[in-house]
Amino acid sequence: MTAHGFQPHDHKACVTDAIVVAEAQCAAQNLQFTPVRRRVLEILLGEHRAMGAYDILPILAVEGLGKQPPVVYRALDFLVSNGFVHKVEKLNAYIACAHPGADHAPAFMICRSCSKVVETQSQPATGLRQAAGDLGFAIEATVIEAEGLCPNCQAAE
Repeated sequence: MTAHGFQPHDHKACVTDAIVVAEAQCAAQNLQFTPVRRRVLEILLGEHRAMGAYDILPILAVEGLGKQPPVVYRALDFLVSNGFVHKVEKLNAYIACAHPGADHAPAFMICRSCSKVVETQSQPATGLRQAAGDLGFAIEATVIEAEGLCPNCQAAE
């Protein structure tokens, strides 16, 4: 699956491809891809935007998949821990991984005007790793988030 940037496109292929990857990875690792976990991933894939747990919960409730916040948080925890979804810290929201199944270092471009988020791949911050190593600190995870204006919002200004 390729990243689509800020341009509109047909989501159907994205959803299908990512679900196939998630199913295969779960089967290979003997993980349970429950109906709630699958549906949360489908929602995030279909929206192609960062969503908070409380944005997802009403959709699950209408579909009879759960009404309580722990339902969505457990699904999101599973999806994040297995690389199907990323948490966008700045927005306290979640976005489907644009590169499921790939070992990568994601970076997020966040439009400060329309709040659209696009995932891209980044090179590990070698300067940061060097500084950490000099201090004897072992980095386990980094989050790279850049805020600015997407092409559509730039054109509107």
